[in-house]
Amino acid sequence: MNHDTSRRWQLLAITAVIIFVIWLLAPVLMPFAIAAMLAYLGDPLADRLQRLGMGRTWAVSIVFTVISLVFVGVVLLLIPLIQHQFENLAENLPHYVDWVRGTALPWIQTRLRLDPNVFDTDSLLATIREHIGSVGSIAAKAVAKVTQSGMGVVTWITNAVLIPVVAFYLLRDWDTMIAHIQRLLPRSIEPTVVHLSRESDQVLGAFVRGQLLVMLALGVFYGLGLTLVGISIGPLIGMVAGLLSFVPYLGFMIGFVAALIAALVQYGDWTHVILVGVVFTIGQLLEGYVLVPRLVGGKIGLHPVAVIFAVLAGGHLFGFLGVLLALPAASVVVVLMRYAFARYRESDLYMEPAADASAEQVEVDVDVDVTVNTRHGQPPLPGGDGHP
Repeated sequence: MNHDTSRRWQLLAITAVIIFVIWLLAPVLMPFAIAAMLAYLGDPLADRLQRLGMGRTWAVSIVFTVISLVFVGVVLLLIPLIQHQFENLAENLPHYVDWVRGTALPWIQTRLRLDPNVFDTDSLLATIREHIGSVGSIAAKAVAKVTQSGMGVVTWITNAVLIPVVAFYLLRDWDTMIAHIQRLLPRSIEPTVVHLSRESDQVLGAFVRGQLLVMLALGVFYGLGLTLVGISIGPLIGMVAGLLSFVPYLGFMIGFVAALIAALVQYGDWTHVILVGVVFTIGQLLEGYVLVPRLVGGKIGLHPVAVIFAVLAGGHLFGFLGVLLALPAASVVVVLMRYAFARYRESDLYMEPAADASAEQVEVDVDVDVTVNTRHGQPPLPGGDGHP
């Protein structure tokens, strides 16, 4: 085994060990991942304050204070709104159930010519009650266990305290940590890794900051639009649609179906159904032609199918931590794939021409001429076997 092959196997082994450790510690890494994301979001603001002549600690303190105040303000505004929306949903839930039993299921049964027993509402409700009862018993057991042990409450409180503390120290020492990591890299691959890291940083910055703004804008637009249409739970539907918009079309589909059902149950006419369709059509046009091009840009290059696969794969491998980091990791993978494709285009495997390509092409052309002449009743070209 030569030196280059040995070095590549060593790098592959180190990478595999890092991935295995992350997978092994995934349940513990949740608060650290959230704190790292907050530090990553706040680092550009802290760097700007440093360029204005402010010390790093003071700059980080100001950025951290602003982020904390924004977070507390949003929570204080959203909690009463969410509480009111859920109360409204609970009050209207019997109407939704009656609409499904009396309108939606019979319509589907008639159009699809299904057996009347397929949508037996009594059996469906009995099944739902059974599952709700089982969920309730499981929840009761879980609450009892948490109450007895106290570990769940302690873990939740620890994470709530740990996230801001870790985020502050990561933000303060962000540049120092990046410099330490760069010094630890093998010298042979350090320039390449630094180049790919800077390109990945541009992609991640475009995605994380831009996508958060897109989610916020869509949530506000859908909530206001549905409220103006007259949907009683419009803000709740808009909030859910905005939060799920990081997966292409998922927030749109769930929000549109929920708003459509709400309009049919609440009003039962086509006017409000059309108005709901107008709101979500404008929202899709706004997202595709204004918000995403301006706030996210075309630097990520992730196909919608790749986004859905990344979210599902991340959730399967690492749980909620994987869902949280799926799209940033996928955007980095895109950068690595671009680099690998560029290296492949420069390699001998791609550049080496086919053996005797010109002679084979001449042979093919002569065979075609012989076939054409024979079909038209003309003698073959001179030569014993039809070849010149």
